[in-house]
Amino acid sequence: MNDLLIQPFQLAWATGALSHGPLIRKTTLLGDLSAIFTDGDATQLFPDRPAYDVDMFDTPGGEGELYVGVTHLYPGKVGNEYFMTRGHFHQRREQGEVYFGLQGEGLLLMQNQQGQAWTEPVFAGSVHIIPGYTAHRLINTGSQTLSALAVWPSTAGHDYTSLPHGFALRVIEEAGKVRIMAVKHG
Repeated sequence: MNDLLIQPFQLAWATGALSHGPLIRKTTLLGDLSAIFTDGDATQLFPDRPAYDVDMFDTPGGEGELYVGVTHLYPGKVGNEYFMTRGHFHQRREQGEVYFGLQGEGLLLMQNQQGQAWTEPVFAGSVHIIPGYTAHRLINTGSQTLSALAVWPSTAGHDYTSLPHGFALRVIEEAGKVRIMAVKHG
């Protein structure tokens, strides 16, 4: 009977820590993100400071398989812009994704291929269905680490180049408050 009992991967819901499986960790530094912030030069003040980590289970990819990972986006700002992930479309545009808020507070910024953009608040217990054909980015507007569990098709891929001017919305701190503002691309 014990040969038939396989221990599942595990997630600590309060912290987003993954365990009981082979893990991969990718750290993105501020210096890697200079192109996404309005004041990209400011990222060079602390280029080796981690902006976020992504931990994921090292599972086989392929058609019909899923990846599971947790993004840990640290609090901070570059100028008046909150720390954010790079953001991307999927290479296979029709592929969607699901995010589950675990801890912290922030926003999920989404933008479709027609340039329409919107945000959803992310917090412990929030669930976000990211439709296909939609770019997405996490933004930490709080003072703690923002952690979100993501599940996506392993064949989706990441396309970081299809938003040459970035997203149509920016999230900044103004007079101590979170402000979402439209960006005009010339």
